Amino acid sequence: MKTSVDALNIHIYSDRRTMGADAGADVAAKIKELLLVKPTIRMIFAAAPSQKELLSYLTEDQEIEWSRITAFHMEEYLGLPQDAAYMFRHFLHKHLVSQVNPQIVNWIDNANASDIECLRYTQLLQEAPIDIVCLGIGENGHLAFNDPRVADFKDPELVKQVQLDDASRQQQVNDGCFPSFDDVPTHAITLTIPALLAGEFLFCMAPSKSKHQAVKRTLNEPVSPNCPSTILRHHPNCTLYVDRDAYGHV
Repeated sequence: MKTSVDALNIHIYSDRRTMGADAGADVAAKIKELLLVKPTIRMIFAAAPSQKELLSYLTEDQEIEWSRITAFHMEEYLGLPQDAAYMFRHFLHKHLVSQVNPQIVNWIDNANASDIECLRYTQLLQEAPIDIVCLGIGENGHLAFNDPRVADFKDPELVKQVQLDDASRQQQVNDGCFPSFDDVPTHAITLTIPALLAGEFLFCMAPSKSKHQAVKRTLNEPVSPNCPSTILRHHPNCTLYVDRDAYGHV
């Protein structure tokens, strides 16, 4: 089933596996389409359990020329050692990078002072346009780690340090990424809303019952930072993929 709200395209599936495969097929098709007319493309990836089916599809598509792709990720914890299993870079390396070997992978380096790292990563993002962003929606409507308290649709920064809302920290426990709330870091570096929306094509995955309220708010509330994901309705090329558990009877 397909529908739309404002400019946002919404694809609804009976189950999560079908949703992820279809989203993966759409992303793969867009990659190949762009590589017909561009020597290289630049992509931003979310590193979260909601992305597993999509990432699995992309790793299995043997026709994607990863040697012509530069990859970024969209957030990283502060206060964890770089070899910590919970780091977003390790999730993305395991589920994508180690299997496809993109031409360039630009990791957020939490070993640097955060102000220096935000500037460094900003400069990398500004080297050329971003073609594709694969993202998700948090349980409180956040995009990357732009929680309602810090989300700014006109943020002057592309990368910034943020303090995580309790809801975002609890989601990491709910997703099985950390054993307890107290284990989740309190701060992170994140790409901002303008950095994500600068992508030409956005593909957003939001499966499972845990995302139902966020999806409902995204599609029904006024567009505002109170629910950051509502801004997706104003992007000209964004598709939201949901399973029936997430969509419910919105």
